[in-house]
Amino acid sequence: MAPKIEIKHLSVAYDQVPSLRGINLSIFDKEIIGIMGPSNSGKSTLLRVMNRLIDLTARVTIEGQVLLDGENILDPHYDVNRLRTRVGIVFAKPIPLPRSIYENLTFGPRMHGVRDRRTLDERVESSLKAAILWGEIKDRLHESALNLSGGQQQRLCIARTLAMQSEVIMLDEPTSGLDPISTAKIEEALRILKKDHTVVIVSNNTKQIARISDQVAFLLLGDLIEYGPPDQIFTMAKDKRTEDYVSGRFG
Repeated sequence: MAPKIEIKHLSVAYDQVPSLRGINLSIFDKEIIGIMGPSNSGKSTLLRVMNRLIDLTARVTIEGQVLLDGENILDPHYDVNRLRTRVGIVFAKPIPLPRSIYENLTFGPRMHGVRDRRTLDERVESSLKAAILWGEIKDRLHESALNLSGGQQQRLCIARTLAMQSEVIMLDEPTSGLDPISTAKIEEALRILKKDHTVVIVSNNTKQIARISDQVAFLLLGDLIEYGPPDQIFTMAKDKRTEDYVSGRFG
């Protein structure tokens, strides 16, 4: 089976300071890949490359390829707007629009030409159900999204990405600062999402990575140290640096 995303010899530098060095990584559809590593290891940079948010950064140089279904998204002729529809990202701090819950979920589809009310209603309901949020807020759709709790806002941001019918869902520390109950609901949502989506999650919480990932990548100072299933990474690491990180000796 061909990878959904194939990263080949990817190197990224800011002002000539390396952030990623020669990364090779295959990400398969309908799997959760967990990316872990200490600060300044290039985890967030990797996500920003995969939907070209890196383009918004000054004085950055990129070498290598990132193939999405076989197409190099780093090709200057690749349609970036189409890419960001196909590959959505959710950040550590939820940023709902200062509008109603319904408008948060329909803003993106409307910007891309979806006008039919029935279609919009269906996307709202299906995305909220997938984010395990429908039952909590189905009677509050016309309230401000700012009235939601932090955990609900984060799941709303996941639902907002789903409403765009993204194929790949990337999350950068999505449960940072959330309580255990909210964290558990987001993890449950991600397990459901992988039935139809490719999920890429960055987290400093190694226990979370172990719980929910099908494959785990360990980055250290811009290098991909090890990649494999959780059982290998957490119990039979091939590299001592991986073993030291997951056992808490540094990080």
